Amino acid sequence: MNETETLPERFRRWFAAKGWQPRAHQLDLLRRAGGGEDMLLIAPTGAGKTLAGFLPALADLDARGPVKPGTRPRGVHTLYISPLKALAVDIARNLEQPVTESGLPITMETRTGDTPQAKRQRQRLKPPDILLTTPEQLALLLAGKDADRFFEDLRFVIFDELHSLVTSKRGHLLSLGLARLRRLRPELTAIGLSATVSDPKELQRWLVAQTGEVDPPHAGLITVAGGARPEITILKASQRIPWSGHSARYAAPDIYAELKRRKMTLIFVNTRSQAEIVFQELWSINDDNLPIALHHGSLDVGQRRKVEAAMAAGRLCAVVATSTLDLGIDWGDIDLVMHIGAPKGASRLAQRIGRANHRMDEPSRAILVPANRFEVMECQAALDANYVGAQDSPPIGDGALDVLAQHVLGMACAGPFNPGLLFDEVRSALPYHGLARETFFRVVDFVATGGYALRTYERYAKIRKTADGLYRLTHPDFARQYRLNLGTIVEMPMLKIRLVRPGKRGGPLRGGAVLGEVEEYFVEMLRPGDTFLFAGKVLRFEGLRENECMASAAFDSDPKIPAYAGGKFPLSTFLADGVRAMLDDEERRKVLPASVREWLSLQEKHSHLPKRGELLVETFPLENRFYMVAYPFEGRLAHQTLGMLLTRRLERAGAQPTGFVSTDYSLAVWGLKDIGAMLASGALDLKTLFDEDMLGDDLEAWLDESYMLKRTFRACATIAGLIERRYPGKEKTGRQMTVSADLIYDVLRSHEPDHILLQATRADAASGLLDIARLGTMLQRIKGHLTHYRLTRVSPLAVPVLLEIGRESVNGGAGEAVLREAVDELAAALEAAENEDARHERQDETGA
Repeated sequence: MNETETLPERFRRWFAAKGWQPRAHQLDLLRRAGGGEDMLLIAPTGAGKTLAGFLPALADLDARGPVKPGTRPRGVHTLYISPLKALAVDIARNLEQPVTESGLPITMETRTGDTPQAKRQRQRLKPPDILLTTPEQLALLLAGKDADRFFEDLRFVIFDELHSLVTSKRGHLLSLGLARLRRLRPELTAIGLSATVSDPKELQRWLVAQTGEVDPPHAGLITVAGGARPEITILKASQRIPWSGHSARYAAPDIYAELKRRKMTLIFVNTRSQAEIVFQELWSINDDNLPIALHHGSLDVGQRRKVEAAMAAGRLCAVVATSTLDLGIDWGDIDLVMHIGAPKGASRLAQRIGRANHRMDEPSRAILVPANRFEVMECQAALDANYVGAQDSPPIGDGALDVLAQHVLGMACAGPFNPGLLFDEVRSALPYHGLARETFFRVVDFVATGGYALRTYERYAKIRKTADGLYRLTHPDFARQYRLNLGTIVEMPMLKIRLVRPGKRGGPLRGGAVLGEVEEYFVEMLRPGDTFLFAGKVLRFEGLRENECMASAAFDSDPKIPAYAGGKFPLSTFLADGVRAMLDDEERRKVLPASVREWLSLQEKHSHLPKRGELLVETFPLENRFYMVAYPFEGRLAHQTLGMLLTRRLERAGAQPTGFVSTDYSLAVWGLKDIGAMLASGALDLKTLFDEDMLGDDLEAWLDESYMLKRTFRACATIAGLIERRYPGKEKTGRQMTVSADLIYDVLRSHEPDHILLQATRADAASGLLDIARLGTMLQRIKGHLTHYRLTRVSPLAVPVLLEIGRESVNGGAGEAVLREAVDELAAALEAAENEDARHERQDETGA
């Protein structure tokens, strides 16, 4: 039989009317998934994988036919799960065309956090045939008492951009949701779609129920080869690349020149702060009045939808965006992606580049814009990785216990549950496949009592075991609290920003439009009159009113920005190794811009360029302080942990450290004693200083003394439902949340140190905030490969990290040393030396 004959007649006519032929992988997926096989489709951008994912469902709906009069309303037939609200909306828009034009009589709707409550209620009573939604909304639906009825006709569940869904706590919650769907509908078919995958087998296992078999079950795999290789370049800026910084202001004129040459450009940045800065820089030089927009998650949903509509209509020249537009978006004719700052990961770069020229047989075009000199090397490493098709997405990891606690409560909201059966169900989800029975029942006990230290408080007793052995909710209020606080994304407390006009002569403020939301800690740092950037506008802070930040329009060209978070994403291990390899290979450095090559040549002249497997440690005096700078290239998180542990060891050795600062590439510690002299005399031993045993007692002691675990515990306690941000009719402030979490943390540490949430907190800190596994690997790697250079002045490689001084400090000692002015002078002197060297080279070349 011809493969095309597997297509229903209406879709064969639709393809023919378009002058298209269905692709082989689309027909293959239709045949296999339509026959009930769980499938993973890996295809490059533009290969039509979204339509491929929906074809089995559309064909099944076509065969099913319309509802007969007098029969019961049907439940949802197909679930589409998206990592982004915007992506669900976009897919619905794109899928509407083949559904409408082929005449298929079905209903299709979206359900996200932006969907009005009335529409959500109506969807529960009369579900659409196809529901496009998010992991959080799926969890809400599964926690409803009508979940059995809602999902009784479910046939397919489609996971788009699966690789980005599975590696976080959000993915853990989604895996538990899939396990519950399989219990409700054992015959359902799961389809995973992805463009960038480092380990397909892991995703294949995620899609199916796991058992205790020696050969773990996994979904089928279809891989689409080919696709035009993307064309990626690094911006050749007219200005010299700065030593440090994140904004890439130096390149604004060159970026603007590129925008004028293109139809539509998508400009990606790594943080909201960068987005605001880049947007304002481009507007300040927008003499041609190009239509440029801003898109990030803190903006009001109405403003985001306007930008998305303008993109779809092709009315914009450029959009500055964060990860809110990372995945799958196919709006308008985007012919170029620009990436401001290094991408921090090869897979992330491939994902973002794929947003340009959404066609399989034509290359996507991208330009990388490094914000500083180290980022030039990282961008080159990312470009090299993309050339060889390397992927560096993280592994799935073990399921989080706070997420499991939330899921247990959700299942109780749906109805009474048998703990033994729920344990078997949970273990069928890949992240929880190795979960011990004893650990599971400790989590259930936590939901039932709060744990040993909290069991006397009635508000923590959310479920109770009854005589029939089933667990039930103790009060309906806990179901309402669950619905209000569901999810795994614990953001910083947010305040709405309302644009106001100050009253005359100090009168009351007159409120206007809500522009979006901003972190509470950011607003707490502001004084009335301070100016800041938001939604592409310069605003003046006027004051706080309940949960709103009141701000008026300001006309400053240089707003005050009191806080900046730096790079949001950690530097991937793959790219870090690429940068180390570049420093170790003169041939690979020849592709770098002249200013960066000159900088590295000066480093070789004044100090040393570290070898690939070596840890370079430099010491030098500066402004009545003594510095030690190391270059591990392991990312900011690992370096911050290393900095805290090194300062403890230096304190014990009598070096009197007073502060440290870290970047993705290096770490600087400063103090009152000459660390270089101590190393030279043997009073301090470099091998002992960097020994991996620092991850033992030193780490434990630091964690006990620091606030890091308290901050991490607050997030875990929020996800697990121990503390709630929102109550019916009211909401806690961030400060109230912190006080509640700190009190509980202190009680548990004193009276129940092995509490399940403290266990979850330490696991989170180790894998997230501290990056302990990566740090441990680095300490093992550098054994016997430590190189110390005792210098008389700062080295060229050390200048960028010293420009970061002031962001971290060590308690005690002499306090912070803010040396920006001194380092600026040194940077200027080194740059003058670079210019002089370049002038001599030109003279040599011309024979002058």
